[in-house]
Amino acid sequence: MNNKILGVDIGGTKVQVGVVQDSKVVKKIKFPTLSGASKEDIIQNLIQGIESLGTESYDGIGIGVPGLVDEKNGIVYDLLNISSWKEVYLKQHLEDHFNIPVKITNDANVFALGEKIFGQGTQYSNLVGITMGTGFGMGIIANDELYSGSFSSAGEIGSIKYLDKTVEDYCSGKFFKNQFDLRGTEVFERAEKGDAFALEIMEQFGQHLAQAIKTVLFILSPQAILLGGSISQSFKYFEKSLWDSLKDFPFKRVTDQLVIKASNMENIPILGAAALIVSENRDHQEYISKNKSVKP
Repeated sequence: MNNKILGVDIGGTKVQVGVVQDSKVVKKIKFPTLSGASKEDIIQNLIQGIESLGTESYDGIGIGVPGLVDEKNGIVYDLLNISSWKEVYLKQHLEDHFNIPVKITNDANVFALGEKIFGQGTQYSNLVGITMGTGFGMGIIANDELYSGSFSSAGEIGSIKYLDKTVEDYCSGKFFKNQFDLRGTEVFERAEKGDAFALEIMEQFGQHLAQAIKTVLFILSPQAILLGGSISQSFKYFEKSLWDSLKDFPFKRVTDQLVIKASNMENIPILGAAALIVSENRDHQEYISKNKSVKP
C-alpha cells in the first residue's frame, strides 16, 4: 500500500471528500450534493470533486452513504434525499473511471468502523457506534470486524416501535423538534447557559436513549458504545440520566463493563470511509492489535 486513501461521505445536502494518510485527513473538500439532478450528473459531479484533489496514486476509495448498499457489488439503493438514486452501480462507475478498488457501506457503519480503526474503539473487539443527528443510525463491530448484514442495514434499530412512535423519534433531533418545537442546537446552547428547562429536556433524552441501548445490550452485549452525530456533543448533559436509566438492566455484569463515550474524532465521516479500504488490507488486524494497548 502507498498509504493514501480517498474517503468519501455522500450526504443528502453535501459531499465531503478527503485524502487520508497515516491515519489523518491531509486534504479535503466539500461541495453541495446535486440532490435534484439525474444519477448520471451526480456521479459525474462526484468524479470531478475527487479529481479536484489531485491525480495522485491511491490505494482505494471508501464511501459512506445514507441508504441501503449491496456491498459486494457496490450498488446503492434509495439514497436519502436524492430522489434519482434508486439503484446506482456506484462501485462499477468509479472503479471503471479511476481503476482502483471502491468499497461502499451505510454511513452509520462507516462511523463505527472509523472509530474501530482510527478512534476510541481500537481496543474493543465488540463495539457499537450510534449516530444521532437528524436521524438515528447504528453500526456494529463484532470480533474486530464490521458486521453490516444484508444491504448494510444491520443495527438500524431506529425504526423499532417505541412508545407512540419509533426509537428514532425519541433518540435523534426529531425528539427536540416534535416534543418541544426546538432544534437540538438550541437546547444545547441553552443547557450551556444553565437553563433549567433545557437541562430537563436533555435528561429526558438520556432516559429515552437508555431504552434504545438496552435493546442493543440484549442483542449484542458490546464492550463499548460510541456516540456520534451532532447530538453527541451534548453527551455531558444526558450522560447521568442515561446511566441512571440503565441501572435496572438485568445483567449487571454487562453494564459494569460497558463503556459509553462520545466520539472526539474530527473528520470521522471521511476517516470512517477510508477505514473501509484499510479493513480490506491483510495487515489491518496487525494495526488493530498494536492499538489495543493504547488507552482511550
